[in-house]
Amino acid sequence: MREAVGQSMWYGDPEALELREALAALHGCGVRNISVGAGIDDLLGLAVRAYLAPGDVTVATLGSYPTYVYHVIGYGASLETVPYADDGSLQLDALAERAHATGARIAYLANPDNPSGAFAGREAVAHFIDALPEDCLVLLDEAYGDFVAPADLLADTIDPRVVRMRTFSKAFGLAGARIGYCLGSAETIETFNKIRLQFNVNRIAQSGALAALGERDFVAGVVAEVARGRDDYAALAARFGLRTLASRTNFVCIDLGSRAAAEAMVEQLLRCGIFIRKPGLPPLDRYVRVTVGTPAQRQELAAAFGAALETVRATGTVLEAAPKR
Repeated sequence: MREAVGQSMWYGDPEALELREALAALHGCGVRNISVGAGIDDLLGLAVRAYLAPGDVTVATLGSYPTYVYHVIGYGASLETVPYADDGSLQLDALAERAHATGARIAYLANPDNPSGAFAGREAVAHFIDALPEDCLVLLDEAYGDFVAPADLLADTIDPRVVRMRTFSKAFGLAGARIGYCLGSAETIETFNKIRLQFNVNRIAQSGALAALGERDFVAGVVAEVARGRDDYAALAARFGLRTLASRTNFVCIDLGSRAAAEAMVEQLLRCGIFIRKPGLPPLDRYVRVTVGTPAQRQELAAAFGAALETVRATGTVLEAAPKR
C-alpha cells in the first residue's frame, strides 16, 4: 500500500481485475462472478438500487445492520421485519414466512449477525434460501464470515438466488481502506456493473486487499486472538453477574438489563476514553456491544468496567443481574 501511494497520480483499475482474479481463484468461481466495491456498504446500495423499485418490499431482522435500512429507505423501498428471538438468535423461518406474506423482492441476512453476533449454520441458511419465494433475491452479508470455519458456511457455489458479500474490514484489518466484494451470478454482477461508480475502489485499497489475501497466517492469528478476546469479555461480564450472547464475530453483546442502563454504560465508558456501541431496537437494546481489542485494550476495558457499572447501578437503571431465561 505504501508503494501504491507513490502511484497516486494514476487511476486505479476500474475493473479491479487482478484482485478479482485472485478472489475467483480463492472461491473457485469465475471473474465474472465477482464485483468489488467500497466495502459492503457500497455493494448493499447497488443491490437496493438494482433490485428494489420504489414501493417494493424487502425483509430483514428488526435491528440488524442498519446501513442496509438506510439504503432501503433512501431509495424508496419498503422494509418488513421480524424481531430477533429474546436470546438474540435469528428467526429464519419467520423471516421466510414474512417474505411470502409481503411479496418481498429481497431478503437481507447478516450471518454472522451484526449487532447480535448470532450465527445460523450451513443447513439452516440453505433451508432459509429454499423457503423463500422463487423471485426473492437473498443478500447474504458475511462481513464476519472469516471468524467462522468454512465448513460452517455455505459452500462456495454460485447460486443465482444469492449474492454473498465479504469484506476486508474485519479479520484482514483494512476497515479504513474501504474495500469489499460480492459473489453472485454473472447476470447479477453484470447488473451491478451497469450502475456502480467506475472508479469505486482506489488503487491503494486494491493493492492492500491483494496483498492481504496472501497473509493467511496473519488472518488466522487475528481470528484466534479474537476468540480469546470473546472469552475474556464473557468472563468479565460473568464476574459482575451479567449475561452475554454467544458470538461468532469480533464483538460481544453484554446484557445490562434495560435500555437506560445500556445507554448509561456507553456514556460512562466514553468518559473513560473507551468507545463501545449498543443495539438500538428491542429486544437487544438492553445490551452493549463491545468490540474485541488487543490484549492491552481488553485490560484497559476490564479495569474501567467495574467502576462504570457501579456508577450505572447507583442510578437504579440496571438490574443486579440479567434475568434468567
